[in-house]
Amino acid sequence: MGNVGGIDRILRIVVGIALIIATLMGAIGVWGWIGIVPLLTGIFSTCPAYKLLGVNTCKLKR
Repeated sequence: MGNVGGIDRILRIVVGIALIIATLMGAIGVWGWIGIVPLLTGIFSTCPAYKLLGVNTCKLKR
């Protein structure tokens, strides 16, 4: 079960893709490859930092 949900997940995917595209187009430097991190955490709905901090933005199913 993931700890990333809803708007948080969508924003992570969008920001990750935007950073990767900007890097490929040469608009930003190699640091833009960091976009892989939010992209993967959004896709898999799990954020290791959230787990360490005890944060959960995923709504619980009842």
